[in-house]
Amino acid sequence: MEDKRELAMAGKHFDEWQVGDRLTHEITRTVTETDNLLFTTMTHNPQPLHLDIEAAKGSEFGQILVNGTFTFALMVGLSVSDTTLGTLVANLGYDKLVMPSPVFIGDTMRATSEVVELKVSKSRPKAGIVTFQHELINQRGQIACRCLRSALVKCKDA
Repeated sequence: MEDKRELAMAGKHFDEWQVGDRLTHEITRTVTETDNLLFTTMTHNPQPLHLDIEAAKGSEFGQILVNGTFTFALMVGLSVSDTTLGTLVANLGYDKLVMPSPVFIGDTMRATSEVVELKVSKSRPKAGIVTFQHELINQRGQIACRCLRSALVKCKDA
C-alpha cells in the first residue's frame, strides 16, 4: 500500500505569506578563512583583497576582505530554510543588491527576511511570486548585505 502522507516542509507556501511578515533566521554562521579562500578560488576571482594577506594589509581595510559574492550567497542560504525550502518553484531574480559594510574572516553573520510584495502568477495558477527583502547582519549589528529576492512559490493546494 502506498504511503500518501504529506511531508512537512519548513518553507511556507505562497498563500501562507502576508506582506510585512518578518523573520529573524535562527541559523548563524561564522565566516572562516577556508570559506573565503575556497569560494574565491572556485569562482576564479583573482582579487588580491580576498587572497593576498600582504596586499590586504596595505588596503584601507588592513585585512582580508571576504568575497562579496560569498557574502551574498551566505545571506540567501541562511534564509532558505524558513522561506522557500520545499515550496520553491524557481528563484526569479535578485534586485537592489547592496553591501554597505565589509565582511571579515571571523565575523558571525545572521540573516533577516521580510515579505515586501506578493503577486499571483498569471502563467502558473498553482504558484505565486513572493518578494523578500533579505539582510545579512554581523555581530556588531552592521548590515553587510541587502537585496530583494523574487521567488516563484507553490500554493498550498498545488
